[in-house]
Amino acid sequence: MTFEALHGTRGRPPQLPIVDGILYGAPLLDAYAAEELSAAPRNAAQPYVGVTVAGAVQAGLYQLADTGLQPTETVEVALTFLAVLPPNERQVCQLPMDSKEWRLWTNAFPMWVAKGLRLERISKEKRELILAIISSSLSKLGYATTRDCMRLNGALGELISGYRDSLTEFAYHFIVFGEPSTTKPWGWQLMGHHVDISCVFVGTQMVLAPVFLGAEPNFSLSGTYAGTRALDPETDRGLALRRELTPQQEPACVLGASMLSKDLPPELGGPFNGRHLAGAGQDNLVLPYEGIPASELTERQNELLIELIGVYIDRMPAGHAALKRRQVIEHLDETYFAWRGGHDDTSAFYYRVHSPVVLIEYDNHPGIFLDNDEPERFHIHTIVREPNGNDYGKDLLAQHYARQHIPGHPHLHRHDVTS
Repeated sequence: MTFEALHGTRGRPPQLPIVDGILYGAPLLDAYAAEELSAAPRNAAQPYVGVTVAGAVQAGLYQLADTGLQPTETVEVALTFLAVLPPNERQVCQLPMDSKEWRLWTNAFPMWVAKGLRLERISKEKRELILAIISSSLSKLGYATTRDCMRLNGALGELISGYRDSLTEFAYHFIVFGEPSTTKPWGWQLMGHHVDISCVFVGTQMVLAPVFLGAEPNFSLSGTYAGTRALDPETDRGLALRRELTPQQEPACVLGASMLSKDLPPELGGPFNGRHLAGAGQDNLVLPYEGIPASELTERQNELLIELIGVYIDRMPAGHAALKRRQVIEHLDETYFAWRGGHDDTSAFYYRVHSPVVLIEYDNHPGIFLDNDEPERFHIHTIVREPNGNDYGKDLLAQHYARQHIPGHPHLHRHDVTS
């Protein structure tokens, strides 16, 4: 069965000014679209604060420490990769640790010339080394989900027979920041449609945030990528927790029962960000807690909440994921779960998990390249952030540079710590 026969949905006629992975939007898009899709460059021009509840960072949440988890394999592969690059490629693929390019990412298509090497424009040897860096940095689950989302980008191009220079498996830019090391801070970023990962190493600590993973649609029935699926656990675990709520708990948790555009506030009904609030260009988002606090959930419901969060943090290797899970549990009573939409087997929905140390959003979207005008379960966006100033590892980096007694370092930001 074809996707169109299954869902009654087909590709939209090409209408977006996307050429070779770049969105040439300023003179061609309407004011709303241009505003939404150009958020990242405006955001990157502002001093970094981080996602906060009321505009002020809750300090002391992230502690610099020696975890004993040496990223030796990742460092070795990254150094091998950099060594095979000619000077012109290394110049665009390796940037300083404090580069503003960390914050220049989008889950759509950039309206600027993206830095880094595009995976489909380099040799197979170099591409395999990049994939090895990513693979060694993530868990098997994290890497599999990443690759499946990349493959589904290619599947979308085949499905709609359009934008074939942009909707491909390897239309992604990769950058190394700093010098790969087991003692000094460094990291990497992968950026492109529906796949944006920022990975930072500060000694033996690892920060995997922001991470955006999505797919339209989240499965492929035919063609090169037939059988590929992604983001089912993110869907299923969210539903499991929502279905466990009692009618008495629903008023606190449910922000709205419908995802139809006519039932949504105008600011949540747009086609690009939808209900997502913490996506690209929202590094300094002020987002009050909404939903039901974990302190009002039953023991079983809290187990399901931790399992849901685990789907996202288990994208990290086991040791780092265990440390993050412990940190999440320490702040469980300050964690909120919010829901919008239905919770049957087909309805579109949105959920948010928000604590001092993790922010997760899941959203079903209307079609961008497919012609469904209302959100559908098969178009998924997810985002993970470390609120209160630790996206891109910035809080840990501030602590590291303070210990190194480097006054005025760019990473010594608004809530600097002393050595």
